[in-house]
Amino acid sequence: MQNKFTNLSSPLANKLETKGDEYLYFGGTAYLGIPQHQLFTELYLKGLKKYGLNNGTSRGNNVQLGIYNEVEKYAADRYGAQDALITSSGYLAAQLTVKEFSKYGEIRYAPNSHPALWQNEAPKIDTTFKDWSVNIIEEINKSDKENWLIISNSMNNLYPEIYDFSFVKQLNKRTLLIIDDSHGIGINNNGSGAYTSIPQSENIEVVVVASMAKALGVDAGLILGSAKNIGQLKKSNEFLGASPPSAAGLYAFKNADDIYKKELNTINLHIDSLSKLLYGNPEWHFIPKFPVFFSKNADLSIKLLEKNILVSSFPYPDKDGPIVNRIVLSSWHTQTDIQKLIEAL
Repeated sequence: MQNKFTNLSSPLANKLETKGDEYLYFGGTAYLGIPQHQLFTELYLKGLKKYGLNNGTSRGNNVQLGIYNEVEKYAADRYGAQDALITSSGYLAAQLTVKEFSKYGEIRYAPNSHPALWQNEAPKIDTTFKDWSVNIIEEINKSDKENWLIISNSMNNLYPEIYDFSFVKQLNKRTLLIIDDSHGIGINNNGSGAYTSIPQSENIEVVVVASMAKALGVDAGLILGSAKNIGQLKKSNEFLGASPPSAAGLYAFKNADDIYKKELNTINLHIDSLSKLLYGNPEWHFIPKFPVFFSKNADLSIKLLEKNILVSSFPYPDKDGPIVNRIVLSSWHTQTDIQKLIEAL
């Protein structure tokens, strides 16, 4: 039955049509509904007329569109960093950053890091983030090695948990954190993401990488950090040699602040509605103000599919692992959609 959704010919939205049937869709990562947002689309089309379909020249070219520097400055200001760097994808942003800083010092991965952050094979860390953070404090502080590189997600978006990085204030060595905030930026911390919430000090530096294709709805990658660290990344071959993302999408992003604020308010209302229903139910796990609801019921997707409701249900990040069943809300859902979901549960 699930196979009928693997070759769709229409865009993802709150409702999907396939083979004559209509389904309410509660999956994906378009948390703020941007791919189907009319006003955002109009901004994108305006950007297309202004800058054209794409820009295949590298960032090292002697001829450049000004929009890239403009959006990097805008993003840095928007998310509380000294500087920013834009790439064509979140995966490239993560790989570029990890490669460039891999020689900074001793490398330690936190649990459940995204594959985009891996150097080679998946890091083997079988513990909770909280327990890991206690252990890493002890390891670093007792070590003779002076420089450390910590690589982590900002949160677990599958079994929702926003990670607490306050432990870094206890570290006594020079430490650089590379944090993937792909699922948090635009949603967590009132939309500002993780960068300003992670403590920084004389010996603690932070670089945040993120896909802009989720809540922000733009096919691009973003790196936030100090002017020194971003400047170093902008000298890398990967940055200078790669083509940038579509200027049209960045134009829309730069001019969509009011849209993002309105859609964030809408998604928070949806989250509150479902949270009230599921509060105290041991079969569910969720956190405040994040639109993912993890189900411990292995049969959830089958039960809802019978009622023409499609949820996120597939093995991830290990394709051979157990199926992860989640309800993912988006601001493109209507109150009627949310009510139908509630009645089906």
